[in-house]
Amino acid sequence: MYNYPKIYDIIVVGAGHAGCEASLVSARMGCSVLLLTMNPDAIAQMSCNPAIGGIAKGQLVREIDALGGEMGKVTDISALQFRMLNKSKGPAVQSPRAQCDKKLYQLTMKRVLEQAGNLEIKQAEVVDLLISGNIIKGVITKTGIKFESRAVILTTGTFLKGLIHVGLVNFPAGRMSEFSAESLSGSLRKAGFEVDRLKTGTPPRINSKSVDYEKLIPQYGDENPVPFSHFTGKIERKQLPCWITYTNENTHKVIKENLGRSPLYAGVIKSIGPRYCPSIEDKIVRFGDKDRHQIFLEPEGYDTEELYCNGISTSLPEDVQDEIVHSIDGCVNASIVRYGYAIEYDFCQPTQLKMTLETKLVDNLFFAGQINGTTGYEEAAAQGLIAGINAVLKIRNEEPFILRRDEAYIGVLIDDIVTKGVMDPYRLFTSRAEYRLLLRNDNADLRLLDYGYRLGLISNEVYKNFLNYRQAINNCTELLEKQFTEQENVTFAQRIRQGELIENMKIDYAGLIPDIDLNGLYPWDMNKVLNETGILIKYKGYIDKQSKEIEKFKRGENKKIPVGLDYSKIPGLLTESKLKLDKIKPGSIGQASRISGVTPSDISILLVYLSK
Repeated sequence: MYNYPKIYDIIVVGAGHAGCEASLVSARMGCSVLLLTMNPDAIAQMSCNPAIGGIAKGQLVREIDALGGEMGKVTDISALQFRMLNKSKGPAVQSPRAQCDKKLYQLTMKRVLEQAGNLEIKQAEVVDLLISGNIIKGVITKTGIKFESRAVILTTGTFLKGLIHVGLVNFPAGRMSEFSAESLSGSLRKAGFEVDRLKTGTPPRINSKSVDYEKLIPQYGDENPVPFSHFTGKIERKQLPCWITYTNENTHKVIKENLGRSPLYAGVIKSIGPRYCPSIEDKIVRFGDKDRHQIFLEPEGYDTEELYCNGISTSLPEDVQDEIVHSIDGCVNASIVRYGYAIEYDFCQPTQLKMTLETKLVDNLFFAGQINGTTGYEEAAAQGLIAGINAVLKIRNEEPFILRRDEAYIGVLIDDIVTKGVMDPYRLFTSRAEYRLLLRNDNADLRLLDYGYRLGLISNEVYKNFLNYRQAINNCTELLEKQFTEQENVTFAQRIRQGELIENMKIDYAGLIPDIDLNGLYPWDMNKVLNETGILIKYKGYIDKQSKEIEKFKRGENKKIPVGLDYSKIPGLLTESKLKLDKIKPGSIGQASRISGVTPSDISILLVYLSK
């Protein structure tokens, strides 16, 4: 055993999207950080689709950015196509998405990590945790190095006892051609953690030169793309198209005839996969009434011919994958570069975590990403950011940083998994948020950038320019509301659409702009101000209604439950409720009310008990 001489503030295990954000935020807040990864060449690897954002996921990335995270900035540098989803619908469900150059994304993020102060990167596989009493003290690597630290953040992705399936063949791996972490799960079980299994998968990739584009439908990006990062100016880079095609009767026939060779239907895979991103064989079985399924052929980079076949994730054998691909319009002669596969991996039920993502069993040990049963780069990055922030605050003995459900999609995500646990890989949707009209992608900065500044993750210069932007919105909104109220029998909601706001009002905007700096560290212009103002006025009635609902919600969140409360001694509670409350250990009445199986009468009994 080699005792490494340096003791770190924080050790981060794993360099996926959660590990990157956790490492960077911890280092930027002044802690000494060690990032341990099994393969430094795979830092920030986009293992599945090289895309960032999507429904609710785009909001997550903009929230990460407003708090001082990195994902949005790297996406803006590496994206090869930008699209705002749901543009025909209201702003509550509009979400940015970008197809990225996967190698450029990975190398850009790796460079950011390498150049960061307070941060060291080392190649190593962690096999055991150093726990003294109930406090984490560091980790032990496969080669016998003991690294000590004051806190540890585990971001292990799909590597915990990862098992890849291609047809009825399977083998240990964390990703294709990468070793799995075979020992760490045992250390977690030994420490008392509940460890379960989940499954996910990926589709084949094909060579674009072997595709017949005349049979495909092009899908172009937005003409004026909206950047992910609040700190990015205009996107000038050339965008590449994606392509749309469909499965057909022949595709479905091939799959049905070979279900016996699918590890999923042959009973080889026993764990549960993502409900909202099923394999193509699962789609054919579950949605037998559909005669076709949409497929997106998406470029993986500017300097590669590989296309990602979004929509045909599969673990069928290679010969069947060839038949599937060749049955699809435009892909009759397509050459598969990489075959699809499924992967099973260990995770820890997130009900074993506090809202800070610190574990309840071991002090100063944090989990983030797929180890918590979530799926998606964005969900992982959000958890990594919050785990990193709270690890630093715990070391400093400062108050934890917890976002409420009414403040951010990050708050919805963490509250959902910690309070309810997961049955299948969790992904975020706008439908999961009760207050989604207030949690829009366009106002992530207005909601969260103050927090980023207070945490020391946003500079004074940036914050000053942001305050000018906010003041411009306030000035503009106040002036426009005044003009509307002066018009007899006219309300904005009844008579004026958002697009008519600017056309119909003759206003001198010059006096509304305080110290505008279009080339500053926080770029903004009058169009952005007017867009935000238009949303605030157009949806004012709905926003006011949700704001009132939030006040009621806050009352439940503000009613704190004492740490260590013995639920077994509370008369009248259902036995099932006592067990669930004791397991989750909710921090507030609001959180307790969201635990599955805890009834309103249980909450009333709990309130009476606490009042006494």
